[in-house]
Amino acid sequence: MFDSHVHSNFSPDSAAPMVDTIEESIKKGLSSICFTDHYDLDYDGKDNDLTFDIDQYFHTLGLLKEKYRDRIDVRVGIELGLQPHLVHRYHTLFKDIPFDFILASIHSVDREDFYSGNFFDHRSQLQAYNDYFSELKQCLATYDHFQSFGHIDVIKRYGNYPHTLPLSSYRDILREIFTLLIEKGKGIELNTSGLRYGLGDFHPSVDILKEYKALGGELITLGSDSHVVGGTGTYFPEALEILESLGFKYYTSFKNQQPVFHKITDSL
Repeated sequence: MFDSHVHSNFSPDSAAPMVDTIEESIKKGLSSICFTDHYDLDYDGKDNDLTFDIDQYFHTLGLLKEKYRDRIDVRVGIELGLQPHLVHRYHTLFKDIPFDFILASIHSVDREDFYSGNFFDHRSQLQAYNDYFSELKQCLATYDHFQSFGHIDVIKRYGNYPHTLPLSSYRDILREIFTLLIEKGKGIELNTSGLRYGLGDFHPSVDILKEYKALGGELITLGSDSHVVGGTGTYFPEALEILESLGFKYYTSFKNQQPVFHKITDSL
């Protein structure tokens, strides 16, 4: 199996050493992991950045790729925290850097961070969802330098609302987003951390995956979103069974930013 969303101690929210994560992934029988550490410029609207040293990142992973090349395929990725005012900066920064995989995601909307900011304080649940998906659509319309979009319904994870908003409340804009992604040849991620966060489903949930499939979406990357040693590959068999039940035949990983297709039945 191929885990395309893994964090290490290069991410500000993880203390997991790369070596330990690789060793544990080998024990689990994973074929490949891609480190996708966080790079979020101006995450809080106050010009504070969550970043890491790109040169040191490539140097460290270059050594590890060589060390483990006969045991596991270690890939170099990044998770970009998109916001509309950052897309030009990201394009300038990363257009020539040879990542294997660029995973786009959103952690802040209206320059307010979901986790530590006050984004939810002055919004109803419906308004929070609408603002998130509207900004997501705006980013996708202006930024192309990525291969897959991560945890597309991550808004469900935050806000401390008593219930999850039903898909019918935002289906129209989500379908517009999926149509845009499909037209651009971009994929979405099936992120298994939704179960870890107690949401009772993946990111995105099964009903959203059905919408993506119905619109002709085929590109799906699989990610644990692991931030701890031993977290890679978590709930992957269950995720692959869901994909197969929905009619997907393959999931995708990326190497040199080119898709590699993996038959789901070969990983079950």
